[in-house]
Amino acid sequence: MGPEYKNGNVISRCPDCNGAVSTYEYKGASSGEYGTIVVDENHLYNDINYGRVIYKLYKCAGCGRGGMAKLHLNGALHEGKMEWFFPISIDSAQIPDDVPHGIVQEYREAEICAANNAWRGASGLLRSTLEKVLKENGYKNGNLASKIDAAASDGIITESRKKKAHDDIRVLGNDVLHDEWRKISPEDVAASHRYVQRIIEDFYDDRESVVKILKDKKRIE
Repeated sequence: MGPEYKNGNVISRCPDCNGAVSTYEYKGASSGEYGTIVVDENHLYNDINYGRVIYKLYKCAGCGRGGMAKLHLNGALHEGKMEWFFPISIDSAQIPDDVPHGIVQEYREAEICAANNAWRGASGLLRSTLEKVLKENGYKNGNLASKIDAAASDGIITESRKKKAHDDIRVLGNDVLHDEWRKISPEDVAASHRYVQRIIEDFYDDRESVVKILKDKKRIE
């Protein structure tokens, strides 16, 4: 999730290409590089020592929109590490139309956090989204762990989905909300984002069938 730095270029969604994934190039075939600001300073980024910070201009290969990246370098451009890229790329997952507004907004805010590399914020909001889905569907008693188990026991989510809900969403979110600070990786957030989407689909893709189960189990009236 988010932009990818590859061989000096940036692979990212472009707002002016209707959100399609595009390649932002740092130089044209005939014009050369579009522009660079170099700051020579020794510094740490992600616990690695670097000697330079570079702010580099890019151009979308599709529509020509400009972009800018902040890079940390010691040697060649393609060996650098990208800290951020603008325009912000938001990976917006598709969710069913019947999902309540508040759940949608919570999920979308988590995506905005992830787009801005706020991985801990995204993790906490994804956990919150999961809990809101369960409460909205009648799972109101106990902590989040018991709510997840109850949804699996009722057959709304599978056993494998239950495990993902515990390991990739609940535990990760709990680490952010309750434990000492630790770094959260983009890969952690990507997994949480994916499985929250799938659980939302479990509840709302075939809504009529789910409502029948919830009424039979006396979760809702």
